[in-house]
Amino acid sequence: MAFVDAESGAILYEKEGEGTIVLAGTVTKGDILGYSAGWKIAIATTGGVVQARCVAGEDGVSGQRIVVYFDRVVMGGRFSGGTAGAALYVAEASGEDGHYIETAPSTSGDATKKIGYMVSASIGVITPLYADDSTVA
Repeated sequence: MAFVDAESGAILYEKEGEGTIVLAGTVTKGDILGYSAGWKIAIATTGGVVQARCVAGEDGVSGQRIVVYFDRVVMGGRFSGGTAGAALYVAEASGEDGHYIETAPSTSGDATKKIGYMVSASIGVITPLYADDSTVA
């Protein structure tokens, strides 16, 4: 079974580094967020990279203040088909903003920062601030 991020139904089992931010876009609980002209969902696409900085602790819309987590988050509920030990990355495709993927982006200029890892088929550990930003050469 292939890895799937349903982008809904997130359960945050453990969370560290709580803070609040004001959104510049619509997010779903568990989305990986970054900052580029405001806090919004992260994306790895060349020319529009928004590097991962935190995990949304709740759903929200532009202008709303929400709880986020800047450190380690253990999350389930939205993942299936994961491989224990596999790295997690921010999705690169347009329309996939805020999604998690197990395959590193490969297009020149895409962000390739590892943002966590899977501990089972359905549980991931997200660590948005523990790795340097990087891009495909």
